[in-house]
Amino acid sequence: MNDVIHNGDPKFDSTPTIKQKALKINLNDDIYGTFAEIGAGQETVRQFFRVGGASGTIAKSLSAYDKSFSDAIYGIEDDKRYVTQNRLRKMLVQETNLIEERVGREKNPNKMFFCYANTVATIDFAKKFKGHGWVGIRFQIDPKDDYNEIILHVRFKENIARQQQETLGILGTNLIYSAFYKYNVPRKIIQYLYDNLDREQLEIDTINFSGPVFKDVDNRIMSLELVKNRLTEAVMFGPNGQNILPAAALYKKNILALRGRFRPVTKVNEDMYVKSLKLFLEEKKVKKENTIVIFEITLADLENKGEIDEMDFMDRAKLLGSLGETVLISNYKEYYRLVEYFSLYTDKKIGLCMGVNNLIEVFDPKYYIKLSGGILEAFGKLFFKKLKVYLYPVISENGEIITSENLKVHPRIKELYKFSKFNGRVVDVKNYNKDSLKIYSEKVLEQIKSNKKGWEKLLPKSVASKIKNQKLFGFKG
Repeated sequence: MNDVIHNGDPKFDSTPTIKQKALKINLNDDIYGTFAEIGAGQETVRQFFRVGGASGTIAKSLSAYDKSFSDAIYGIEDDKRYVTQNRLRKMLVQETNLIEERVGREKNPNKMFFCYANTVATIDFAKKFKGHGWVGIRFQIDPKDDYNEIILHVRFKENIARQQQETLGILGTNLIYSAFYKYNVPRKIIQYLYDNLDREQLEIDTINFSGPVFKDVDNRIMSLELVKNRLTEAVMFGPNGQNILPAAALYKKNILALRGRFRPVTKVNEDMYVKSLKLFLEEKKVKKENTIVIFEITLADLENKGEIDEMDFMDRAKLLGSLGETVLISNYKEYYRLVEYFSLYTDKKIGLCMGVNNLIEVFDPKYYIKLSGGILEAFGKLFFKKLKVYLYPVISENGEIITSENLKVHPRIKELYKFSKFNGRVVDVKNYNKDSLKIYSEKVLEQIKSNKKGWEKLLPKSVASKIKNQKLFGFKG
Protein backbone atom coordinates (compact mmCIF):
# COMPACT_ATOMS: atom_id res chain seq x y z
CA MET A 1 0.00 0.00 0.00
CA ASN A 2 2.74 2.46 0.92
CA ASP A 3 4.43 2.08 -2.48
CA VAL A 4 1.22 3.09 -4.20
CA ILE A 5 0.99 6.19 -2.07
CA HIS A 6 4.56 7.43 -2.21
CA ASN A 7 5.46 6.76 -5.85
CA GLY A 8 3.61 9.49 -7.72
CA ASP A 9 4.04 11.48 -10.85
CA PRO A 10 7.03 13.92 -10.68
CA LYS A 11 4.70 16.81 -11.42
CA PHE A 12 3.33 16.39 -7.89
CA ASP A 13 6.73 16.90 -6.27
CA SER A 14 6.20 20.68 -6.10
CA THR A 15 3.12 22.13 -4.43
CA PRO A 16 0.24 20.62 -6.41
CA THR A 17 -2.92 22.50 -7.25
CA ILE A 18 -6.21 21.52 -5.66
CA LYS A 19 -7.30 19.90 -8.94
CA GLN A 20 -4.10 17.86 -9.04
CA LYS A 21 -4.57 16.73 -5.45
CA ALA A 22 -8.18 15.67 -6.02
CA LEU A 23 -7.30 13.89 -9.25
CA LYS A 24 -4.43 11.97 -7.66
CA ILE A 25 -6.80 10.71 -4.97
CA ASN A 26 -9.41 9.75 -7.58
CA LEU A 27 -6.87 7.86 -9.68
CA ASN A 28 -5.77 5.74 -6.73
CA ASP A 29 -7.93 2.60 -7.01
CA ASP A 30 -7.39 1.70 -3.37
CA ILE A 31 -8.75 4.90 -1.79
CA TYR A 32 -12.50 4.70 -1.21
CA GLY A 33 -14.78 6.51 1.21
CA THR A 34 -17.58 8.84 2.24
CA PHE A 35 -17.92 12.62 2.33
CA ALA A 36 -20.24 13.97 5.04
CA GLU A 37 -20.51 17.77 5.12
CA ILE A 38 -22.86 19.83 7.25
CA GLY A 39 -23.37 23.58 7.25
CA ALA A 40 -21.31 25.01 4.38
CA GLY A 41 -22.37 23.14 1.27
CA GLN A 42 -20.62 20.13 -0.20
CA GLU A 43 -17.59 22.14 -1.15
CA THR A 44 -14.94 19.47 -0.54
CA VAL A 45 -16.59 16.63 -2.41
CA ARG A 46 -17.29 19.05 -5.28
CA GLN A 47 -13.54 19.28 -5.89
CA PHE A 48 -13.41 15.52 -6.47
CA PHE A 49 -16.51 15.40 -8.66
CA ARG A 50 -15.22 18.17 -10.91
CA VAL A 51 -11.84 16.61 -11.80
CA GLY A 52 -13.31 13.30 -12.99
CA GLY A 53 -12.74 9.71 -11.99
CA ALA A 54 -14.69 10.13 -8.76
CA SER A 55 -16.80 6.99 -9.13
CA GLY A 56 -13.97 4.83 -7.85
CA THR A 57 -13.30 7.08 -4.87
CA ILE A 58 -16.63 8.34 -3.55
CA ALA A 59 -18.81 5.72 -1.90
CA LYS A 60 -21.35 8.28 -0.76
CA SER A 61 -21.77 12.02 -0.39
CA LEU A 62 -24.27 13.43 2.07
CA SER A 63 -25.23 16.71 3.64
CA ALA A 64 -27.78 16.41 6.44
CA TYR A 65 -28.72 20.10 6.64
CA ASP A 66 -32.07 19.64 8.32
CA LYS A 67 -31.52 19.32 12.06
CA SER A 68 -34.16 16.60 12.42
CA PHE A 69 -32.52 14.50 9.73
CA SER A 70 -29.09 15.13 11.23
CA ASP A 71 -30.32 14.04 14.66
CA ALA A 72 -31.96 10.97 13.15
CA ILE A 73 -28.67 9.95 11.55
CA TYR A 74 -26.16 10.84 14.25
CA GLY A 75 -28.24 11.29 17.41
CA ILE A 76 -28.88 14.33 19.58
CA GLU A 77 -25.96 15.96 21.38
CA ASP A 78 -26.28 16.57 25.11
CA ASP A 79 -25.79 20.30 24.58
CA LYS A 80 -28.16 20.33 21.54
CA ARG A 81 -25.37 21.82 19.41
CA TYR A 82 -24.24 20.71 15.97
CA VAL A 83 -20.87 22.37 15.36
CA THR A 84 -18.93 20.37 17.93
CA GLN A 85 -16.05 17.95 18.05
CA ASN A 86 -18.31 15.26 19.45
CA ARG A 87 -20.66 15.63 16.47
CA LEU A 88 -17.75 15.34 14.06
CA ARG A 89 -16.44 12.19 15.76
CA LYS A 90 -19.88 10.57 15.52
CA MET A 91 -20.00 11.35 11.82
CA LEU A 92 -16.54 9.90 11.18
CA VAL A 93 -17.13 6.69 13.13
CA GLN A 94 -20.64 6.03 11.87
CA GLU A 95 -19.77 6.55 8.21
CA THR A 96 -16.66 4.35 8.27
CA ASN A 97 -18.65 1.66 10.06
CA LEU A 98 -21.25 1.78 7.28
CA ILE A 99 -18.57 1.35 4.63
CA GLU A 100 -17.24 -1.69 6.48
CA GLU A 101 -20.76 -3.15 6.61
CA ARG A 102 -21.70 -2.47 3.00
CA VAL A 103 -18.47 -3.07 1.12
CA GLY A 104 -17.17 -6.60 1.49
CA ARG A 105 -13.53 -6.95 2.41
CA GLU A 106 -13.24 -10.30 0.68
CA LYS A 107 -13.82 -8.68 -2.72
CA ASN A 108 -11.86 -5.52 -1.88
CA PRO A 109 -8.79 -6.68 0.09
CA ASN A 110 -6.71 -3.64 -0.88
CA LYS A 111 -9.26 -0.89 -0.27
CA MET A 112 -8.24 1.81 2.18
CA PHE A 113 -11.52 3.15 3.54
CA PHE A 114 -11.98 6.70 4.76
CA CYS A 115 -14.53 9.24 5.83
CA TYR A 116 -14.01 12.96 5.44
CA ALA A 117 -16.44 15.06 7.48
CA ASN A 118 -17.06 18.62 8.54
CA THR A 119 -19.67 20.40 10.61
CA VAL A 120 -19.51 24.14 10.06
CA ALA A 121 -21.27 27.44 10.75
CA THR A 122 -20.31 30.14 8.26
CA ILE A 123 -20.58 33.90 8.81
CA ASP A 124 -24.03 35.10 9.91
CA PHE A 125 -26.18 37.57 7.97
CA ALA A 126 -25.34 40.45 10.34
CA LYS A 127 -21.61 39.62 9.99
CA LYS A 128 -21.16 39.70 13.77
CA PHE A 129 -20.15 36.05 13.97
CA LYS A 130 -17.32 35.14 11.60
CA GLY A 131 -17.99 31.41 11.61
CA HIS A 132 -16.07 28.30 12.63
CA GLY A 133 -16.13 24.57 12.20
CA TRP A 134 -14.75 21.12 12.95
CA VAL A 135 -13.07 19.25 10.11
CA GLY A 136 -11.67 15.73 10.15
CA ILE A 137 -10.73 12.56 8.35
CA ARG A 138 -10.75 8.96 9.53
CA PHE A 139 -8.69 6.81 7.21
CA GLN A 140 -6.63 3.67 6.67
CA ILE A 141 -3.16 3.35 5.24
CA ASP A 142 -3.19 -0.43 5.53
CA PRO A 143 -6.56 -2.26 5.17
CA LYS A 144 -5.50 -4.62 7.94
CA ASP A 145 -4.74 -1.83 10.42
CA ASP A 146 -7.01 0.28 12.57
CA TYR A 147 -8.18 3.72 11.43
CA ASN A 148 -6.16 6.89 11.86
CA GLU A 149 -7.66 10.31 12.56
CA ILE A 150 -6.78 13.94 11.98
CA ILE A 151 -9.26 16.34 13.57
CA LEU A 152 -8.98 20.12 13.55
CA HIS A 153 -10.94 23.22 14.45
CA VAL A 154 -10.96 26.25 12.17
CA ARG A 155 -12.04 29.87 12.47
CA PHE A 156 -12.93 31.74 9.31
CA LYS A 157 -11.56 35.22 8.71
CA GLU A 158 -13.32 36.11 5.44
CA ASN A 159 -16.47 38.23 5.47
CA ILE A 160 -18.50 36.52 2.75
CA ALA A 161 -20.13 33.12 3.26
CA ARG A 162 -19.37 31.99 -0.28
CA GLN A 163 -15.67 32.69 0.22
CA GLN A 164 -15.69 30.72 3.45
CA GLN A 165 -17.34 27.79 1.68
CA GLU A 166 -14.70 27.78 -1.05
CA THR A 167 -11.93 28.03 1.55
CA LEU A 168 -13.40 25.02 3.34
CA GLY A 169 -13.40 23.04 0.09
CA ILE A 170 -9.71 23.73 -0.44
CA LEU A 171 -8.84 22.95 3.17
CA GLY A 172 -10.75 19.66 3.00
CA THR A 173 -8.95 18.60 -0.17
CA ASN A 174 -5.59 19.46 1.41
CA LEU A 175 -6.51 17.39 4.45
CA ILE A 176 -7.51 14.29 2.47
CA TYR A 177 -4.44 14.51 0.25
CA SER A 178 -2.11 15.00 3.22
CA ALA A 179 -3.67 12.10 5.12
CA PHE A 180 -2.87 9.62 2.34
CA TYR A 181 0.32 11.07 0.89
CA LYS A 182 2.00 12.97 3.73
CA TYR A 183 1.04 10.99 6.84
CA ASN A 184 4.70 10.13 7.46
CA VAL A 185 5.54 13.84 8.09
CA PRO A 186 2.76 14.88 10.48
CA ARG A 187 4.22 18.22 11.55
CA LYS A 188 4.47 19.25 7.89
CA ILE A 189 0.82 18.34 7.38
CA ILE A 190 -0.02 21.46 9.40
CA GLN A 191 1.69 23.59 6.75
CA TYR A 192 0.32 21.55 3.84
CA LEU A 193 -3.21 22.32 5.05
CA TYR A 194 -2.57 25.89 3.87
CA ASP A 195 -1.55 24.92 0.32
CA ASN A 196 -3.38 27.20 -2.12
CA LEU A 197 -4.71 29.21 0.81
CA ASP A 198 -3.71 32.44 2.51
CA ARG A 199 -3.35 32.62 6.28
CA GLU A 200 -5.73 35.56 6.25
CA GLN A 201 -8.50 33.23 5.09
CA LEU A 202 -8.69 30.97 8.13
CA GLU A 203 -7.09 30.08 11.45
CA ILE A 204 -6.48 26.56 12.74
CA ASP A 205 -6.50 26.71 16.53
CA THR A 206 -6.75 23.02 17.46
CA ILE A 207 -5.46 19.84 15.84
CA ASN A 208 -5.15 16.25 17.06
CA PHE A 209 -3.59 13.20 15.43
CA SER A 210 -4.37 9.63 16.49
CA GLY A 211 -4.11 6.08 15.20
CA PRO A 212 -1.35 3.59 14.35
CA VAL A 213 0.54 5.77 11.84
CA PHE A 214 0.61 8.61 14.38
CA LYS A 215 1.53 6.51 17.41
CA ASP A 216 4.73 8.50 17.94
CA VAL A 217 3.06 11.90 17.53
CA ASP A 218 2.67 14.05 20.64
CA ASN A 219 -0.19 16.45 20.05
CA ARG A 220 1.39 19.02 22.34
CA ILE A 221 4.20 19.38 19.82
CA MET A 222 1.57 19.80 17.11
CA SER A 223 0.03 22.58 19.22
CA LEU A 224 3.40 24.24 19.43
CA GLU A 225 3.73 24.03 15.63
CA LEU A 226 0.50 25.98 15.21
CA VAL A 227 1.76 28.84 17.37
CA LYS A 228 5.32 28.76 15.99
CA ASN A 229 4.03 29.05 12.43
CA ARG A 230 1.65 31.87 13.41
CA LEU A 231 -1.35 29.83 12.30
CA THR A 232 -2.99 30.78 15.59
CA GLU A 233 -2.11 33.01 18.53
CA ALA A 234 -2.82 30.53 21.31
CA VAL A 235 -3.37 26.81 21.87
CA MET A 236 -4.44 24.77 24.87
CA PHE A 237 -3.89 21.21 25.96
CA GLY A 238 -5.23 19.29 28.90
CA PRO A 239 -3.56 17.04 31.49
CA ASN A 240 -3.89 14.05 29.13
CA GLY A 241 -1.74 15.77 26.49
CA GLN A 242 -4.59 16.16 24.02
CA ASN A 243 -5.21 19.54 22.47
CA ILE A 244 -8.46 21.17 23.51
CA LEU A 245 -10.48 23.95 21.93
CA PRO A 246 -9.93 27.19 23.90
CA ALA A 247 -13.42 28.45 23.05
CA ALA A 248 -14.98 25.36 24.64
CA ALA A 249 -12.70 25.25 27.67
CA LEU A 250 -13.02 28.96 28.48
CA TYR A 251 -16.66 29.52 27.53
CA LYS A 252 -18.44 31.51 30.25
CA LYS A 253 -15.85 30.50 32.84
CA ASN A 254 -14.13 32.49 35.56
CA ILE A 255 -10.47 32.35 34.57
CA LEU A 256 -7.40 32.51 36.78
CA ALA A 257 -4.18 32.59 34.75
CA LEU A 258 -0.65 32.06 36.04
CA ARG A 259 2.08 33.09 33.63
CA GLY A 260 5.53 31.62 34.07
CA ARG A 261 8.34 29.54 32.65
CA PHE A 262 7.58 26.63 35.00
CA ARG A 263 11.10 25.38 34.40
CA PRO A 264 10.45 23.64 36.75
CA VAL A 265 7.43 24.30 38.98
CA THR A 266 8.87 25.44 42.32
CA LYS A 267 7.44 26.07 45.77
CA VAL A 268 7.08 29.72 44.73
CA ASN A 269 4.76 28.71 41.87
CA GLU A 270 2.85 26.42 44.20
CA ASP A 271 2.38 29.13 46.83
CA MET A 272 1.33 31.69 44.19
CA TYR A 273 -1.20 29.23 42.80
CA VAL A 274 -2.72 28.21 46.12
CA LYS A 275 -2.92 31.72 47.63
CA SER A 276 -4.18 33.42 44.43
CA LEU A 277 -6.85 30.80 43.86
CA LYS A 278 -8.07 31.21 47.43
CA LEU A 279 -8.43 34.98 46.89
CA PHE A 280 -10.08 34.48 43.51
CA LEU A 281 -12.66 32.06 44.90
CA GLU A 282 -13.57 34.63 47.55
CA GLU A 283 -14.78 37.01 44.81
CA LYS A 284 -18.52 37.38 44.35
CA LYS A 285 -20.07 34.89 41.90
CA VAL A 286 -16.82 32.96 41.53
CA LYS A 287 -17.51 29.31 42.26
CA LYS A 288 -14.95 26.53 41.98
CA GLU A 289 -17.15 24.49 39.63
CA ASN A 290 -17.30 27.39 37.17
CA THR A 291 -13.63 28.35 37.37
CA ILE A 292 -10.69 27.23 35.28
CA VAL A 293 -7.04 27.70 36.22
CA ILE A 294 -4.65 28.17 33.30
CA PHE A 295 -0.89 27.78 33.40
CA GLU A 296 0.21 30.08 30.60
CA ILE A 297 3.59 30.09 28.85
CA THR A 298 4.40 32.62 26.16
CA LEU A 299 6.29 31.59 23.05
CA ALA A 300 9.05 34.02 24.07
CA ASP A 301 9.49 32.13 27.35
CA LEU A 302 10.02 28.90 25.40
CA GLU A 303 12.84 30.34 23.33
CA ASN A 304 16.51 29.89 24.08
CA LYS A 305 18.79 32.09 21.97
CA GLY A 306 15.99 32.60 19.47
CA GLU A 307 15.21 28.90 19.10
CA ILE A 308 12.60 26.70 20.78
CA ASP A 309 13.99 23.64 22.53
CA GLU A 310 11.23 21.07 22.03
CA MET A 311 12.66 18.68 24.60
CA ASP A 312 12.61 21.44 27.19
CA PHE A 313 9.06 22.34 26.16
CA MET A 314 7.95 18.73 26.51
CA ASP A 315 9.52 18.48 29.97
CA ARG A 316 7.43 21.42 31.11
CA ALA A 317 4.32 20.09 29.38
CA LYS A 318 4.68 16.61 30.87
CA LEU A 319 5.28 18.01 34.35
CA LEU A 320 2.27 20.32 34.28
CA GLY A 321 0.11 17.60 32.75
CA SER A 322 1.11 15.09 35.41
CA LEU A 323 0.07 17.67 38.01
CA GLY A 324 -3.38 17.80 36.40
CA GLU A 325 -3.03 21.32 34.99
CA THR A 326 -4.37 22.89 31.79
CA VAL A 327 -1.71 24.69 29.75
CA LEU A 328 -2.00 27.62 27.35
CA ILE A 329 0.83 28.45 24.91
CA SER A 330 0.44 31.94 23.47
CA ASN A 331 2.03 34.72 21.44
CA TYR A 332 0.58 37.27 23.87
CA LYS A 333 3.66 38.81 25.44
CA GLU A 334 1.61 41.80 26.63
CA TYR A 335 -0.88 41.00 29.36
CA TYR A 336 -3.61 43.18 27.88
CA ARG A 337 -3.60 40.97 24.75
CA LEU A 338 -4.00 37.88 26.92
CA VAL A 339 -6.97 39.47 28.69
CA GLU A 340 -8.49 40.45 25.34
CA TYR A 341 -8.17 36.83 24.25
CA PHE A 342 -9.92 35.51 27.36
CA SER A 343 -12.65 38.12 26.90
CA LEU A 344 -13.54 36.62 23.53
CA TYR A 345 -14.92 33.57 25.31
CA THR A 346 -16.15 34.75 28.69
CA ASP A 347 -17.87 37.70 30.32
CA LYS A 348 -17.08 36.33 33.77
CA LYS A 349 -14.27 37.39 36.08
CA ILE A 350 -10.61 37.13 35.10
CA GLY A 351 -7.71 36.96 37.52
CA LEU A 352 -4.02 37.26 36.70
CA CYS A 353 -1.52 35.93 39.20
CA MET A 354 1.88 37.54 38.77
CA GLY A 355 5.03 38.48 40.60
CA VAL A 356 6.11 42.05 41.29
CA ASN A 357 8.65 41.98 38.45
CA ASN A 358 5.90 41.12 35.98
CA LEU A 359 3.77 44.01 37.21
CA ILE A 360 6.68 46.40 36.74
CA GLU A 361 6.81 45.33 33.09
CA VAL A 362 3.07 45.90 32.75
CA PHE A 363 3.61 49.53 33.76
CA ASP A 364 6.55 50.07 31.41
CA PRO A 365 5.51 52.44 28.56
CA LYS A 366 7.94 50.87 26.04
CA TYR A 367 5.59 47.91 25.56
CA TYR A 368 2.80 50.14 24.21
CA ILE A 369 4.60 52.28 21.63
CA LYS A 370 2.81 50.57 18.72
CA LEU A 371 -0.64 51.29 20.17
CA SER A 372 -2.20 54.50 18.86
CA GLY A 373 -3.59 55.15 22.32
CA GLY A 374 -0.35 54.11 24.04
CA ILE A 375 -0.43 52.82 27.57
CA LEU A 376 -3.86 54.35 28.24
CA GLU A 377 -5.37 52.21 25.50
CA ALA A 378 -3.65 49.11 26.87
CA PHE A 379 -4.86 49.80 30.40
CA GLY A 380 -8.38 50.38 29.18
CA LYS A 381 -8.28 46.83 27.81
CA LEU A 382 -6.45 45.36 30.76
CA PHE A 383 -7.95 46.87 33.89
CA PHE A 384 -11.63 46.56 33.14
CA LYS A 385 -14.17 46.06 35.89
CA LYS A 386 -14.04 42.25 35.97
CA LEU A 387 -10.26 41.82 36.17
CA LYS A 388 -7.97 41.66 39.16
CA VAL A 389 -4.24 41.17 39.51
CA TYR A 390 -3.12 39.01 42.43
CA LEU A 391 0.36 40.27 43.18
CA TYR A 392 2.94 37.98 44.73
CA PRO A 393 5.83 39.77 46.50
CA VAL A 394 9.54 39.51 45.76
CA ILE A 395 12.52 40.00 47.99
CA SER A 396 15.15 42.55 46.95
CA GLU A 397 18.91 42.10 47.16
CA ASN A 398 18.99 43.99 50.44
CA GLY A 399 16.27 41.77 51.92
CA GLU A 400 13.34 44.17 51.50
CA ILE A 401 10.02 42.57 50.60
CA ILE A 402 8.42 44.42 47.68
CA THR A 403 4.61 44.55 47.47
CA SER A 404 2.14 46.86 45.74
CA GLU A 405 2.58 49.29 48.64
CA ASN A 406 6.28 50.05 48.11
CA LEU A 407 6.61 49.14 44.42
CA LYS A 408 8.32 51.79 42.29
CA VAL A 409 7.04 52.28 38.75
CA HIS A 410 8.00 54.57 35.89
CA PRO A 411 7.48 58.24 37.03
CA ARG A 412 5.28 59.08 34.03
CA ILE A 413 2.70 56.48 34.96
CA LYS A 414 2.85 56.78 38.72
CA GLU A 415 -0.66 58.21 38.89
CA LEU A 416 -2.01 55.52 36.57
CA TYR A 417 -0.59 52.89 38.87
CA LYS A 418 -2.14 54.55 41.91
CA PHE A 419 -5.48 54.62 40.13
CA SER A 420 -5.29 50.89 39.39
CA LYS A 421 -4.12 50.11 42.88
CA PHE A 422 -6.68 52.11 44.78
CA ASN A 423 -9.55 50.97 42.61
CA GLY A 424 -8.98 47.45 43.81
CA ARG A 425 -7.52 46.10 40.56
CA VAL A 426 -4.23 45.09 42.22
CA VAL A 427 -4.51 42.85 45.28
CA ASP A 428 -1.51 41.75 47.32
CA VAL A 429 -1.14 38.05 48.07
CA LYS A 430 -0.69 37.86 51.83
CA ASN A 431 0.16 34.99 54.18
CA TYR A 432 2.80 33.96 51.66
CA ASN A 433 5.66 31.64 52.47
CA LYS A 434 8.60 33.95 53.11
CA ASP A 435 11.16 31.17 52.63
CA SER A 436 9.85 30.57 49.10
CA LEU A 437 10.79 34.11 48.06
CA LYS A 438 14.43 33.07 47.98
CA ILE A 439 13.81 30.28 45.44
CA TYR A 440 14.81 31.03 41.84
CA SER A 441 13.91 28.52 39.14
CA GLU A 442 17.10 29.20 37.13
CA LYS A 443 19.25 28.17 40.07
CA VAL A 444 17.05 25.16 40.79
CA LEU A 445 17.42 24.07 37.16
CA GLU A 446 21.21 24.28 37.40
CA GLN A 447 21.14 22.14 40.55
CA ILE A 448 18.92 19.53 38.87
CA LYS A 449 21.24 19.26 35.85
CA SER A 450 24.35 19.00 38.03
CA ASN A 451 22.56 16.70 40.49
CA LYS A 452 23.53 18.95 43.36
CA LYS A 453 22.08 17.81 46.66
CA GLY A 454 19.11 19.61 48.16
CA TRP A 455 17.21 20.80 45.07
CA GLU A 456 14.27 18.56 45.96
CA LYS A 457 13.51 20.73 49.00
CA LEU A 458 12.89 23.72 46.73
CA LEU A 459 10.09 21.98 44.84
CA PRO A 460 6.74 20.48 45.84
CA LYS A 461 7.28 16.81 46.73
CA SER A 462 5.19 15.53 43.83
CA VAL A 463 7.15 17.68 41.38
CA ALA A 464 10.54 16.48 42.60
CA SER A 465 9.52 12.84 42.37
CA LYS A 466 8.14 13.30 38.84
CA ILE A 467 11.36 14.96 37.69
CA LYS A 468 13.33 12.00 39.01
CA ASN A 469 11.00 9.30 37.70
CA GLN A 470 10.61 10.84 34.24
CA LYS A 471 14.20 12.15 33.98
CA LEU A 472 13.05 15.68 33.21
CA PHE A 473 15.13 18.86 32.81
CA GLY A 474 18.41 17.01 32.33
CA PHE A 475 18.21 15.02 35.56
CA LYS A 476 20.58 12.07 35.31
CA GLY A 477 19.90 10.34 38.60
